[in-house]
Amino acid sequence: MTDALAPRPKMHGLIAGAAVAWNLMGLLMFVLQVSIGPEQLAAMAPADRAVYEATPGWLTAAFGLAVGAGLAGSVGLLGRRRWAPTAFALSLVALLVQFIGAYGATPAWEAYGFAGTLLPAMLVAITVLLLRYARRVS
Repeated sequence: MTDALAPRPKMHGLIAGAAVAWNLMGLLMFVLQVSIGPEQLAAMAPADRAVYEATPGWLTAAFGLAVGAGLAGSVGLLGRRRWAPTAFALSLVALLVQFIGAYGATPAWEAYGFAGTLLPAMLVAITVLLLRYARRVS
């Protein structure tokens, strides 16, 4: 019995590289969120400030876990590591916790309405696609 990997798709390097870049942008967004100072907070629109101030620490932790696991999964995908799908699955769970929690524990719905769910839906879709791809090539 051999333990060989499936043939690598021709676009693998592009897909994995884009996944790393995507998750590095997510990491930047996380760093920006956790480093907001009083001046930036005061400059926010009132609705955005209300959501930020109502965000519990566990939601911020879920954000960090989603981004960290997504970045790890992307790096693992680049190297075709067997643990890449697990990292993407963890990222997906944390992402769902983050978005469901944000709309349940903060005034996000009042601030952003239905339009505010489009970006989270896109992030979930991208993570699902990366998870499926990682399962196929790892």
